[in-house]
Parts: sequence; C-alpha cells; structure tokens
Amino acid sequence: MAIITNTIKRQVIEDIISDLQDSATNQYFVGIGRSEDWNDSDIAPTEVSCLREERDFRLSMQSIKTIADISLVIPRNNWSSGAIYSAYNDNVGGYPTQPYYVINDNNQVYIVIEAAKNTTGTTLTSTVQPTGNTSGTPFQTADGYIWKFLYSISAIDAAKFVSANFIPVKLQGATDLNSQAADIEQKAAQDAAVAGQVTGYLIDSGGAGYSSAPTLTVTGNGTRAQGAATVSGGAVTKIELIDSSGAFTFGSGYDFAKVSVSGGGSPTKPAKIRPILASVNGLGADPRNELKASSLMFNAKPDGIEGGDFIIGNDFRQVGLVKNVLDSANGSLFTGATGIALKKLTLTGVGAGDNFTVDNTIKGNTSTVRAVIDKLDSANIWYHQTEETGFGNFDSGEGITEFGTDGLATGTTATLNATYAPYINPDFLNTSGEILYIDNRGSVTRSSTSTEDIKIVIQI
Repeated sequence: MAIITNTIKRQVIEDIISDLQDSATNQYFVGIGRSEDWNDSDIAPTEVSCLREERDFRLSMQSIKTIADISLVIPRNNWSSGAIYSAYNDNVGGYPTQPYYVINDNNQVYIVIEAAKNTTGTTLTSTVQPTGNTSGTPFQTADGYIWKFLYSISAIDAAKFVSANFIPVKLQGATDLNSQAADIEQKAAQDAAVAGQVTGYLIDSGGAGYSSAPTLTVTGNGTRAQGAATVSGGAVTKIELIDSSGAFTFGSGYDFAKVSVSGGGSPTKPAKIRPILASVNGLGADPRNELKASSLMFNAKPDGIEGGDFIIGNDFRQVGLVKNVLDSANGSLFTGATGIALKKLTLTGVGAGDNFTVDNTIKGNTSTVRAVIDKLDSANIWYHQTEETGFGNFDSGEGITEFGTDGLATGTTATLNATYAPYINPDFLNTSGEILYIDNRGSVTRSSTSTEDIKIVIQI
C-alpha cells in the first residue's frame, strides 16, 4: 500500500493557509444554521459527504462570520502523573497509543527523548511533570524521563486555538523586542536545536548469553553519539543516552547511522540495536515536524447579534466552513465581516409580527408558498425554505397564516407589505460558494450575550 508522507500533508495545509490569507481572491467564513429539530428526539444525524448534505446545509443557513484566525494544530496530550509515555521514534507513523509529547499545566510543550525504564526494560510511569528548562537542552526529571522543551503557548494563541482535543503548533519566525515572550522563547529553543542527533536506541533483539554490558559503537556521517547498555537475564534490555562518564550524549551531524554491538562476554545470540535519528535540522528546530502536524484549525467568535446578522432567541444545529459566497446585491465576492443568509418579508400594520413564533411555518394564502420562521420582530419575518416546505416566492401584498410544528394553524395571520415583492434579499446568496465542512450537532440557543468560540479542525 502506498503512503502519503507528512511532507505532502503539510504542503496541502500550507496551500490552504496561503489561500485563506489571499483576501483579495478568497473569503472564508464560519456558517451556522438549521433552527428546526432534526427529528422527534432532536438527535443530530451523522454527516454524509454528498451533494444533498451540502444543499440542505445551504438551505438552512442563518449567518456567516469571517474566519478570524487559523493555525496548525496537533492532538492534545495533557501530562498526567502515573501515565506511561513513549519516546520520540523515527520509525513510528502517526501517533502512538502512548503519547510521546505532553502539554503541562503552564501551557508548555515537551517531547520525550527517553522514557524511564527499569533494568528489565519495562517502561515506568511518569510521576514528575516537566517544567521550565526552556533553553531547549534535554533534561532529566527525578522519575528518570528525559524531556526536551519545544515551545510555550501564549495566552493569545491559547484563547484562539486550544481546545479540549487540540493545541496549536507553529514554526516561529524572526522576533524582535515587540514580540510575545512565548515567541522569543520558542525562537531561542529552535535556534538551539542540533542537526543530526541520535535521540535514542531501539532494541530490535536483546540477544542472549551476555554476561556483562556490551559496548555500542555508532558509525555514520556524524560524530560523538554514544549509548550505555544494560543487561538482564543474559539479554540487552535497556540503552541509555549517556557516555562512559554518565553525561548525556547525542552526537551531531548524522544523516544516517548504524550501531555495532561488541563485547559483553560470549553471547550465544548477538543483540541488534538501531539508532533513532532526529529530523534533519535537529529535534525542536521545527516542532511541526516532530509533532507531525497535519491538522488545521479555523477560529471565529460570533458575538451577540453581530449588527443584526446573527439571530438571538432561536437556536442552530449546524456549523460549517464556507468559502467565496457571492453578494446578493451584485453577484461579486461577498467581503463583509458578517452576513445573514435569510430572506425577509415585511408586514403591514403596527406590531403585525408580534404574535408569530420562531420555528413555526408560514403559508401564503394566495401563493400557498410555505417557509420556516427563523427570526422576527414586530414588522418583519426572516425565513428559509427546505425540501419539506417546498420552494417559491410569496405574492406581494398577500395574507399569510402561521402553522405550528404540529402542522395546525395557530390563528396568527398578517398581510405582506405590497411595496416589497417578493422578498428583501439576504446579504449573500446561499446557493453560491463552496461548502468545505459540515458539523451536525445538538441545538445551541443564542442570546444577546452569546459569544460562541467556534473552532473547526480539518485533519489531512
């Protein structure tokens, strides 16, 4: 089976980021919608990637808000006392069951260089939270784990991109005196990375018949990598990243390497050891590489009514990512910060809309056209139409009757203002643009004080 490498995944993501940042050509929005219940129990159905799903999302859309921020993200692994963590391994695709990096209580991210093991090679639990040591130099905690600091998440980035399941990751560019402290700290750690280090050793076979620890010799195009073996029961069970004096040693300059095992008495079966090499520019030079970043988070925060474009007093059940919708007034690219997708009817008479109810249905007495009420005030009704209501335009000046969700007339009626025929346009055309993401969920009710923190994650 062929594979797609992390490099091409990152390329796709970077192309999306570049696309989003080209605001003259592209506009990305978070869209919300669907006020009516999903079913009798109002349980959200599983999304299906098909044209009908996209069409239904468009038809029920209420509002959009431009994407404010975007970032690469990775799965969140909170450090937890008593957990077992893996060490960084260049021979593992994806994310192992036991995480190899953590975020601590201070929003600092560390990678495991070497997990603590006993003499038989059993990995021990982590009991000391990694913290501080932000220079990027590997350090050992009292529980025997060796960690390396990668970066801290600033308060600003945390507010935008930290969620229950994901945290942001980035390559920090040049900094100056005006840069955030977390950015300056990360840039220093990146610059301290050493290219071509051996960050660990994997025991493919511990061998047999060893009476003492054998000598490990690392050969390749780098220098100074060393490791110390431990023998238990005649086999090599553990290798530590230390030299003969007990100091940490990783070497440098290795693009490739091999480990030869010699000595240790008269083994009946030689041990087979291989080196684990860091990424080309060194562990921590680009955290996106070590942490296998292949997910992208889009963030928007609708606040209250957003100038009247977002509904209050009603709910929504869908969130989507929408690109390049068109302005309903002239058909050009819609560039507003927010927009409403609903058509509007204006009623005659003072307070004509006061007795209508959101989520109920209106029907034209002459046209027989039906629609679902999303929003209303004393003089206006904003609405959408679906496969269930059917489609069409109300007649100018006709009477309308309200029906409840049970299908029975409520007794509420009004007359449409003859000046507006057949409706007042929404801000943008919901039939335009591209739907990139749809999330069906339970109902969320909005109020004038609501601020939704919408984080959309796309995994490549």
